[in-house]
Amino acid sequence: MIPYLVFDLETIPDVEGLRALYEPAESLSDAEFMEQVFADRKEKTGSEFLPHHLQKVAVVGCVFRDDNGFRVKTLGDESADEAAMIRQFFKIIDFYTPQIISWNGSGFDWPVLHYRSLIHGVSSPRYWDMGEDNRDFKFNNYLSRYHTRHTDLMDVLAAYSGRANAPLDQLAKLCGFPGKLGMDGSQVWPAWQEGRADEVRAYCETDVVNTWLMFCRFRLIKGELDEVGYQQEIELVKNSLAAIDKPHWKEYLESWK
Repeated sequence: MIPYLVFDLETIPDVEGLRALYEPAESLSDAEFMEQVFADRKEKTGSEFLPHHLQKVAVVGCVFRDDNGFRVKTLGDESADEAAMIRQFFKIIDFYTPQIISWNGSGFDWPVLHYRSLIHGVSSPRYWDMGEDNRDFKFNNYLSRYHTRHTDLMDVLAAYSGRANAPLDQLAKLCGFPGKLGMDGSQVWPAWQEGRADEVRAYCETDVVNTWLMFCRFRLIKGELDEVGYQQEIELVKNSLAAIDKPHWKEYLESWK
């Protein structure tokens, strides 16, 4: 089978970059400075959400599915260098040329990775190839919206209409999957500041598993999987997670019941 790579980012504000841009008083702590940044952003736009280029990658969550089975992990840890994490992620793409699956990857995760790769000078010839190196990539590459080397499942299911986008958590639960447990994206920065990086990584891992389960369901309605094949994929996920001795997977599987 072709290898599949599901990915999801958890991001935090690029405090160092913001300080360089806004030059705040040195006496301000990072928390105090970010309070000012968020307040200013909300006053100007109505939302505290920072633009993509000011989001720093804290966690990269991955599901990898190939002939060797199903694996889920996060790249890096709380002390990991952002550039090293991004470099590791693109090395996976350069080596395996997987089909990549995301939920809102085109709207958020890829733009963040593009900007942060540019800032850190991280190269990935295979990812950026649009036919210059491999002719096949002219007709199916990772960058074009309607090509399948990257499938933004949210975008596809919404028929490429932003007005029809659905939250992963709600749609996963409607399909009988656990959805998110205990955290959402708005809580990542506070949790990271409080030293709860392990919770953020666990949250990211459950997100990529939810995305993979939704993609299996999508392959069922496409006819790529029949009912037997679909159930086999679901059981593979359950059995693989049950073999991991981590509290969040025990909670996830219990919720699934």
